[in-house]
Amino acid sequence: VQLQASGGGLVQAGGSLRLSCAASEGTFSSYNVGWFRQAPGKEREFVGSFFRGRTYYDDSVKGRFTVSRDNAKNTESLQMNSLKPEDTAVYYCGAGRPILSTIRRPSGYTYWGRGTLVTVSS
Repeated sequence: VQLQASGGGLVQAGGSLRLSCAASEGTFSSYNVGWFRQAPGKEREFVGSFFRGRTYYDDSVKGRFTVSRDNAKNTESLQMNSLKPEDTAVYYCGAGRPILSTIRRPSGYTYWGRGTLVTVSS
């Protein structure tokens, strides 16, 4: 599975962006997709995931970010509202078959695409 995240850019604090994760080869309908982000000098951290019919989010984005999937289009989206400067990072989508205890870990996902940079100015 080849993944590509897109939709990043520069936005002012309080603004919104919508990221998309597309599978250019293969399909991820049989995989779980997780969103992660990595700020400079920091480890890759969990953002959100749609897993077995439920969505899971890191506390730092809960209520502001929404994960959704469109199997017909073979894409998964991350709607980001009320963005804050601390949301600035490269955002990645990963696909794999994690179990509940691993959906928040990068190691729970097998396939990764190139990330997309989100910059939130204050």
